[in-house]
Amino acid sequence: MSQSNPIFEYKTESQTDKLARKSKDSPFMIIGILGLIGVCGFGAYKFKTRGEMSTSVFLMQLRVAAQGTVVSALTIGLAYQLASKYMFKDEKKE
Repeated sequence: MSQSNPIFEYKTESQTDKLARKSKDSPFMIIGILGLIGVCGFGAYKFKTRGEMSTSVFLMQLRVAAQGTVVSALTIGLAYQLASKYMFKDEKKE
């Protein structure tokens, strides 16, 4: 039987190590998070100039924009990974 020692001990991993590992695994997740922060910052800036719009409608539209930003970033990342894996694969590898 093989030993059941894990290759990497996640319990001793700090938050910065975890973020660095996840950014290497899926860089579009980090782009999505930055987009989310950008949309939320823009929404906070535009909150004062919303006009006659009620607060609940403004926050609902902001939520949809923030979710759309993250989902589109992850979708673009998935499409990029699939395209690089299946469409643009290197023919020199044996």
